[in-house]
Amino acid sequence: MQTLKRSWSLRIGDFARAVFWVLVVGFMLFTVFGNRGSDTQRTDLLKRFEKERGSRVISLIHRQESTSVLGVAVNSHISIEDSEAVLRAIRLTPPEQPIDLILHTPGGLVLASEQIAKALVDHKGKVTVFVPHYAMSGGTMIALAADEIVMDVNAVLGPVDPQISGMPAGSIVNVLALKRRDAISDEILILADVAQKARVQVASFVTQLLLKRMPPKKAVQVATILSEGRWTHDFPLIVPVVRELGLPVTTDMPRLVYELMDLYPQGSGARPSVLYVPMHRNRDERGAASGPVSAPRKDD
Repeated sequence: MQTLKRSWSLRIGDFARAVFWVLVVGFMLFTVFGNRGSDTQRTDLLKRFEKERGSRVISLIHRQESTSVLGVAVNSHISIEDSEAVLRAIRLTPPEQPIDLILHTPGGLVLASEQIAKALVDHKGKVTVFVPHYAMSGGTMIALAADEIVMDVNAVLGPVDPQISGMPAGSIVNVLALKRRDAISDEILILADVAQKARVQVASFVTQLLLKRMPPKKAVQVATILSEGRWTHDFPLIVPVVRELGLPVTTDMPRLVYELMDLYPQGSGARPSVLYVPMHRNRDERGAASGPVSAPRKDD
């Protein structure tokens, strides 16, 4: 009897393990092949946008998407992998052909952002950056390289002040003026030295970007404002402020850009937090709209 019970226990255990691995493999296959449909739709939209504008269209969009093995939402930002891909796309674009960059990002690595910005500012054809919602930090640095920045009326850019060890470089430097040198630790003194160098480096780079459309004195002034740390790093630079800085901003956002953003959903949740019924549009634009549309559950 005990031998029979042990045999049944082993069989049940083997069955449970088999079911577990089948579910894991099934989930992985669903994640991989489920995303292919969205990828195809995104590619089709980019092709439509390129045909309409006669340009090379590049999207640099960072969301929290459930694309890892177990479907865990991962924060994304501008990385070296992003810069490699964007630089490759720019390199494959004829020199005189316009480039349209759709940008939605919280920022990322300074090096990667500078590489992309430098490649865009050196491109001979017109460069237009579209910001449907936000392009902060390194995203703003990339936008500064454009001949034209197209922003939604409620979209924002942000300061490009460098962050050192998770702290604003400007605030680290200010410590030197607030405390006696002998009361400051060696670590903070080293950070302050690095922070000051970082501010100078970023301001110098941004100045070079702005010289494409501004006289030297104005370029230095705007670069200093954006990089010195006068605001918090997530301070929203709305359209009127961006215009006041002298940047070439318009608000005529093409509908296709919003449609592309719809194909980059946030990490899935139990239910959407916002629902609305879209207004009917002309059929020659997209066809009749139907059904409620859900907004992302989480913040960008």
